[in-house]
Amino acid sequence: MIVRFIGVDGAVEEARGAAGDRLLDLAQAYGQPLEGTCDGQMACSTCHVIVAPEFADLLPPPSEEEEDMLDFAPGATRTSRLACQITLTEALDGLTVRMPGQQADARRR
Repeated sequence: MIVRFIGVDGAVEEARGAAGDRLLDLAQAYGQPLEGTCDGQMACSTCHVIVAPEFADLLPPPSEEEEDMLDFAPGATRTSRLACQITLTEALDGLTVRMPGQQADARRR
């Protein structure tokens, strides 16, 4: 399946993943600027991505904990998500996500 990453500069990179892959892992494997400081424990927002609106409703709703972390993400939008919380499925083939202009290491204190 294909995932499209749109960089801050507008450049598009296509990545190949498989159902069950975690979006954060795929992004890092393709050199995308997602730090994932907490390794998916939802203790930071360094893997914040903006999901294309046409895919946002295909994802399970964010948990309260994820929403809390997104409150710390600079440039968060209605379709912002943490890449560590997105698991690829066949329905997400063609998923497009945009990298925000900046990432913050918003770890819980």
